[in-house]
Amino acid sequence: CTMKLNATAEMVPVTWPEVGQPHPFAPKEQMKGYYEFFADLEKDLADITGFARVSLQPNSGAQGEYAGLLAIKKYHQSRGDHDRNVCIIPTSAHGTNPASAKMLGMTIVPVGCDEKGNIDMDDLKSKAEKHQQKLSALMVTYPSTHGVFEETIKEVCEIIHANGGQVYMDGANMNAQVGLCSPGEIGADVCHLNNHKTLCIPHGGGGPGMGPIGVAKHLSPFLPSHVVVPFQGEHESTAMGAVSAAPFGSASILPISWMYIKMMGSSGLKRATEYAILNANYMAKRLEHAYPILYRGSSGRSAHEFILDIRPIKAASGISEADVAKRLQDYGFHAPTMSWPVSGTLMVEPTESESKVELDRLCDAFLMIREEIRAVEEGRMHADNNPLKNAPHTMDVVMSEDWDSTHPYSRNVAAFPAPWTKQFKFWPTTSRVDDVYGDRNLCACLGMEEYADESATPQQVAA
Repeated sequence: CTMKLNATAEMVPVTWPEVGQPHPFAPKEQMKGYYEFFADLEKDLADITGFARVSLQPNSGAQGEYAGLLAIKKYHQSRGDHDRNVCIIPTSAHGTNPASAKMLGMTIVPVGCDEKGNIDMDDLKSKAEKHQQKLSALMVTYPSTHGVFEETIKEVCEIIHANGGQVYMDGANMNAQVGLCSPGEIGADVCHLNNHKTLCIPHGGGGPGMGPIGVAKHLSPFLPSHVVVPFQGEHESTAMGAVSAAPFGSASILPISWMYIKMMGSSGLKRATEYAILNANYMAKRLEHAYPILYRGSSGRSAHEFILDIRPIKAASGISEADVAKRLQDYGFHAPTMSWPVSGTLMVEPTESESKVELDRLCDAFLMIREEIRAVEEGRMHADNNPLKNAPHTMDVVMSEDWDSTHPYSRNVAAFPAPWTKQFKFWPTTSRVDDVYGDRNLCACLGMEEYADESATPQQVAA
């Protein structure tokens, strides 16, 4: 997930009463500054995405997915295609993709990926032709969730269009597109932007977020409006209605993205994307001899993120991706994305925000952890009672009186494994929890494998 610098200068307008106090339903004549700002931001986002129009209403990426798919659905209905309800989704997709399609009553048809992590073009063509009469949309992420620029992405769009469908591009990885290419240029019909990722609104812990959608000209009449504050003008009769309680979503945080775009400018936005891709490939190159890199493009490069495959290491040592993730806390790092999009892996996305010094520090931590794993492999550390299996080490654990009788390694190895941890130490507050129990009992988001039965009805899948 893209987590980048949230500069203070971008955040300052949020504190202004002129930004934070107006009610979402305030009369338009009292909101002239806001409406001028909305129009300017919509224009900038349209330029970034390559689309004709933008809606600022969706309050999150998932809400943007829902709004985008609903615009596609209304477009088909306007043409008399009321039976187009099939949505093709790659098996590598984020769980919100099938969830959003299900909310619209669509039948989900998964399409597989090849050994390089790309969409299986033969499978895609076969599925698109099979469902030609009912094909509504394809949901696709670019670069892919495997961290690769799929070279066939334009052909993917062409296949869907040739079979009567529309292309929804998930904007989760726009941090590798901005200034270099755009969804509109590639051939997509609609795309959401995670302003809380690509465009610097801070997020975490459930919010706040903004997921504006950009659409091609033919989908413009079907963007959201609002019953209290109608704003679609000539398209009001065809607009989909509201997808958020407020007409412009969480409007008071949009100035963060506006400030970011204006301060960066076109050249700065492009440069940020280039650095995001460069940083990911620099880290992958430093780590490739210690950890297998799961997917790469035909040039041997990644996009803006890369996947460390821990499965061979686990097979040889018993050390899992969870052990590595927990041990990173002892080194002062929050772990990267774990076991997604591939189980048993870690996905690293450094973004453009970090300095080379910080990139190297994380690489050094990974490399030192690899040496700890090697010690387990070679029998120099206990297979089950070692710094990785016991990580993270809290202050209470390290200072316990019975440490020596329960741990065959020193407190220093546990809590201060790297030089920088002795200069500034971030102490984990909680020891190991049962992740598997939590995943199996608390996670309600279905994986793509749940939709493999093409003949299943929405009711059967929901059950």
